[in-house]
Amino acid sequence: MKKITGNLLFRVVVAIILGTIFGFIVPTWIGRIFATFNGLFDELLKFLIPFIIVGLIVPAIAKLGQSAGKLLLYTVLIAYGSTLAAGFSSYLTSLAIFPSLLENQIATPITGNETSLLPFFRVEFPPFFDVMPALVFAFLIGIGLTRIPRSALLRAAEDFEKIVTFLIEKLIIPLLPLFIFGIFLDMTYSGKIETIFQLFLKVIGVIFLMHIVWLLLQFIIAGVVSGQNPFRLLRTMMPAYFTALGTQSSAATIPVTLQQTKKTGIQESIASFVIPLCATIHLAGSTLKIVSCVVALMLLQGMPIDFFQMAGFICMLGITMVAAPGVPGGAIMAAIGIVSSILGFSVEDQALMISLYIAMDSFGTACNVTGDGAIAVVLDAIYKAPPVSPEE
Repeated sequence: MKKITGNLLFRVVVAIILGTIFGFIVPTWIGRIFATFNGLFDELLKFLIPFIIVGLIVPAIAKLGQSAGKLLLYTVLIAYGSTLAAGFSSYLTSLAIFPSLLENQIATPITGNETSLLPFFRVEFPPFFDVMPALVFAFLIGIGLTRIPRSALLRAAEDFEKIVTFLIEKLIIPLLPLFIFGIFLDMTYSGKIETIFQLFLKVIGVIFLMHIVWLLLQFIIAGVVSGQNPFRLLRTMMPAYFTALGTQSSAATIPVTLQQTKKTGIQESIASFVIPLCATIHLAGSTLKIVSCVVALMLLQGMPIDFFQMAGFICMLGITMVAAPGVPGGAIMAAIGIVSSILGFSVEDQALMISLYIAMDSFGTACNVTGDGAIAVVLDAIYKAPPVSPEE
């Protein structure tokens, strides 16, 4: 996974650079070739995203539900609560900071330019069902499968998960840089690129600072609950943070995260259960990043930002990304579905979301895994005496 995600980041950066350069020099007819490809790729994404959601979420919920015990329940509730809190904090912080920070970009929005490249033709193949029905279906079937041990349907869902993973890794991810190249080619051709680069630099800087503040807050809470020094706890978890920066994978960082969590002095049984589980279900850093990017792009486009719409989006985001971190690119692919269906983002905006997400992927992952240690410390304080096994 490290190889896949690392190569993807490199290819996306190259695609952005080349798209920007070639946008100034290629003739219109060549640009329209890439516009045609982008139209087809967008249709493919919209067709596959409901299947991605079903394929990833059904087995994830089913496997979680078949694990018994209060420790599982508490871990899921705290992890999901942390993810939601990060999302709402990011929303409120972004609303407070971005209107003034992005004032120059908001004054020159990037939408509605008649000089954009037009595709030679369009082919539409609508999805069998929309994103919201896919979410409801996946959740209900996943819950139902928790009541049927060793179900043939669960085995089928796991096989379908493998198919979805294969399509993401072998079809979507390889074509993604070409899609982003076409988007940046068009934005350069239509004179939007300066605004976009200014947006990228400002948004990435703010999100990095928010990640740091969120980690501090998590460990202050963990320190208060456990009676330990929060800064000592955070310092102990820093090897996991820096490892995640390199691996860009929560799963690949589990050995280091587990090792450092044990060094905080918590029970080994708690650490051994919580850390692998949270690598899948605790997505505070990723949620913070996506919500902030969404708010920035909505402000840039002059789109209305409604609290209740955003609240629903954040709650659904925490669910759709469950298990997706185990698939390179799976988290943003699943998130793009509800970005489009709930918030109405255009193809161009979705490409910008993907580019921003991948550019900051390592920081979001590092925030996720480091926060896992804080959750383990809190759960250890809850189960301090007597020690418990994960089955209890």
